[in-house]
Amino acid sequence: MTDLAEPPPPETVQLRAHPGAVALACPLVWRRSARARLVALRLDAGSGAVVITLPPEGTRRAGLALLRRHAGWVAGRLAALGPGLPLAAGAVLPVGDLPHRVLHDPGQDGPARIEGARILVGGAADTVAQQLRDLLLDEADRRIRPKLRQHAESLGVVPGPVRLKDTRTRWASCAPDGTLAFSWRLVMAPDWVLDYVVAHEVAHLRELNHSARFWAALQRLSPHHEAAQQWLREHGPGLLRIG
Repeated sequence: MTDLAEPPPPETVQLRAHPGAVALACPLVWRRSARARLVALRLDAGSGAVVITLPPEGTRRAGLALLRRHAGWVAGRLAALGPGLPLAAGAVLPVGDLPHRVLHDPGQDGPARIEGARILVGGAADTVAQQLRDLLLDEADRRIRPKLRQHAESLGVVPGPVRLKDTRTRWASCAPDGTLAFSWRLVMAPDWVLDYVVAHEVAHLRELNHSARFWAALQRLSPHHEAAQQWLREHGPGLLRIG
């Protein structure tokens, strides 16, 4: 998406799942895109903000009208998100979908590390969040690369550079030059779900589309892809609320 101008500061909007329901307050963010043809509405699961995208000639009045028509859906999704989970001492973070409690010991030397069902973090308290983010990113890289090699060899393709990002609208992507990008948050999903996402992008190295040939390649690499897609639909928004 290409924004035509800097968006205004977030506003606040009150939404109700249905008449008589308790109103939910959430940020409202406006975007203007040169590529958009219609007014679009989405919920940013990470921030809990309602994002309205306007085409070049679109008006805020049209955006608010769309929001009013879908207020029940948005309010319901907001209510289902639940509270966010900070990257902090005492938090219980999933790694491979298994709970790990974060323990902070200022006297501990070295970087944060995983030991059993614990994540041990040293140093100053104000560095805990960044240490946890770095640890999860490194762990995601460690888990993704072997799966990438395995699937690429199986399909006879050569992947390009691999990048880990904190994307909010997609779990992974494959560029025309073969560059693969993955959300580091996938490390918090079950291993078989992470495996599916890697297989999906490797299949795009063969078919940069969603044609029948692409789905045949994905089925070969990941027979459980439909179940993994369902898991991400149900639990993915929760991963975006962490950190």
